[in-house]
Amino acid sequence: MTSDDGARWFLAQLKPNAARIAERNLLRQGFRTFLPLEDVTRRLQGRFVSTPRPLFPGYVFVAFDPLAGLWRTINATSGITRIVSFGGVPAPVPEAIVAGLMERCDATGRLLPPDVPSPGDPVRMASGPFAEFVGRVESLAPERRVWVLIELMGRQTRVAVGADQLRRA
Repeated sequence: MTSDDGARWFLAQLKPNAARIAERNLLRQGFRTFLPLEDVTRRLQGRFVSTPRPLFPGYVFVAFDPLAGLWRTINATSGITRIVSFGGVPAPVPEAIVAGLMERCDATGRLLPPDVPSPGDPVRMASGPFAEFVGRVESLAPERRVWVLIELMGRQTRVAVGADQLRRA
């Protein structure tokens, strides 16, 4: 997200297991950071435990003005290996990508669960061969597949689509 001070978002590679150390040191130096987290469930000592893990392990987003030459300061920060660069020049992350990620996260950076419709909900197909068709969710299948009933050629037809292809009608 660009701002009045010319700051843009860049990706910094982290040292192993140093996400919190790097984030703390960058914030202490006055840089804005963004570390999106997702909850990962795993089995630990016979029970299931959810823990937050970085969405992009080994990387953190950092906002700074590239014209101010501060990227060398970031490279020297404890916990940071280097700014992702091409040809020796830091590569900015497109603003839309960072803004989209921030919209999908809460204030602490945790990824919010996707808006998956429930059986019986009316939905509109957003993309694919049935774009703009309206139907009802019949059931949810594994791997984020959704069975939708649509009116096609005068009768109800059952179609499997990805949850990301649906919008609430």
